[in-house]
Amino acid sequence: MQNTMTDGAKATAAAPDAALQPTKVRWKIFLMMLFLISINYIDRASLSVAMPLIAKEFDIGPAVQGLLLSSFFWTYALMQIPGGMLADRFGPRVVIAGATVGWGFFQAIAAVCTGWVPLLLTRLGLGAAEAPIYPAGGKLNGIWMTQTERGRGATLLDGGAPLGAALGAILISALIAVLGSWRLAFVIAGAGTVVAGYFAWRYIRNHPRQHPGVNEAEARYIEASHAADAAKESANASGRVLDFFRYRSVWGMFFGWMCFNALFYGLLTWMPNYLSKVHGFDIKQMGGAVFIMFFSGFVGEMFGGWLADKWQAAGASQSKVLRTLFGISSIIATIAIFMVTQIKDPVAVVALLSVTLFFLRWCGLFWCVPSILGTRARVGFLGGTMNLGGNVAGIGVPIVVGLIVQATGSYFMALMLFTAAGAGLFVCSTMLIDYSKKLPV
Repeated sequence: MQNTMTDGAKATAAAPDAALQPTKVRWKIFLMMLFLISINYIDRASLSVAMPLIAKEFDIGPAVQGLLLSSFFWTYALMQIPGGMLADRFGPRVVIAGATVGWGFFQAIAAVCTGWVPLLLTRLGLGAAEAPIYPAGGKLNGIWMTQTERGRGATLLDGGAPLGAALGAILISALIAVLGSWRLAFVIAGAGTVVAGYFAWRYIRNHPRQHPGVNEAEARYIEASHAADAAKESANASGRVLDFFRYRSVWGMFFGWMCFNALFYGLLTWMPNYLSKVHGFDIKQMGGAVFIMFFSGFVGEMFGGWLADKWQAAGASQSKVLRTLFGISSIIATIAIFMVTQIKDPVAVVALLSVTLFFLRWCGLFWCVPSILGTRARVGFLGGTMNLGGNVAGIGVPIVVGLIVQATGSYFMALMLFTAAGAGLFVCSTMLIDYSKKLPV
C-alpha cells in the first residue's frame, strides 16, 4: 500500500512539471518546411535528370538545353521580392500553401509538351509559383524560432535543397526507368506536390498562439526571445524598404548568396550531363552519383546548423560563429571544386563533388541573415532580396555553362567559373556583412 501511494504521489507531482514543458510545434513546422523544400527541389531537378532524354526527343543542343535549364530562374528571380512582400502582408501560411499547389500544377502539365518552347513556358510558370517559398520560410524562421535556434531553423529550411536534389535524382530517374517515360514521371511528381500543399495549409500557422498544438510554455518561450530581439531594434527606423540598399551588409548578403547559388545551381543543373558526357555514366549510375553528392550536401547543412547553434549557445558571438563557418565552408568548397578539374577518375570526381557540397551547404545559414539584419516586419522583403541575388546566378549560370560547353567542347572553363564563385562567396560572407546589429530601416 505504501509503495502504491508513493508511486501515485510521484505521478501527481510530475504532472504539473510535464505541463510546464514547452511543446515542440516549431520544430515540427520546420520539418514540414524541410519536406516542402525537398519537394521543391525534386520538381526543379526533374528537368536536369530527364534532360538527356528530352534533348534527344526534341533534338536540341547544349545551348538550348542551357536556355531550358535557365528559364525556371527568370520568373523565380523576378518574383522573389514580390513573394517576400506577400509573406509580409498576408503571412507565410497562405503563401506557402498556395505556392506549393501552384508549382505542382506546372510540374504536372509539363508532361503534355511536344516541343522545347511549350516546355520552357511551363518552367516559367514553375519558377513564378515556387518563388515565394523561401522568403515565406525565412519569415517563419523569424516568427517561430528563438535566437539560438535560428541556425537549425535556417538549415532545416534550406536543407531541402540538397536533400530534394539528391532524392530527385533517385526518384525521377527511378520513375523514368520503371515507367519508361519522363512524362509520366513528371505527372506523378506534380500530383504529389499538390497533395503536399494541402497538408501545409492544414498544419502551418502564422503565429505560435494561432496553432492548436502550441501550449502556453512554448508560446511564452518564443515571445521572451522575440522581446529580447525587439529591444535591439531601432526606434528611429525610416520605414522605407529601399533604404536597405544604403547598407554594405545588404549588398554583401545579395552578392554572397549570388556566389553561393552560382556554384550550387551550376552543379544542380549541369552535373548530370557532365557525368554522362565526360565520365560515361548511364541514367542509373548518374542517379546514384547525384544522390550521393547532394545527400552529402544535406548532411553537411544539418551539421552546419547544429554546430552554429551549439557554438552560439556556448557563448560565442553570432558574428564570430557565422564568419568562421562561412569562411571554412567557402574555402574548402572552392579547393574541392578546383580539384575536380585535375582528376579523371570517376569515383574520385564524385567524392570531390560530395566534399564540395558537404561544406558548401553550411552556407544554408545565410537564411539567418534576413532576420539578423531586419525587423520581423521586414524579414520577408530581405529574404526576397537575398534570394533575388541567388537566382540572378540561377538565370545566368546554366546559359553561360551551355555556351561554354558548346563553344569549347569541354567542361574545364565551366568548373573554373564555379571555382571563382566559391572565392566570391568567401569575400562577401566574411568581409562585407556585419552580423552584430539590425539595420535602422
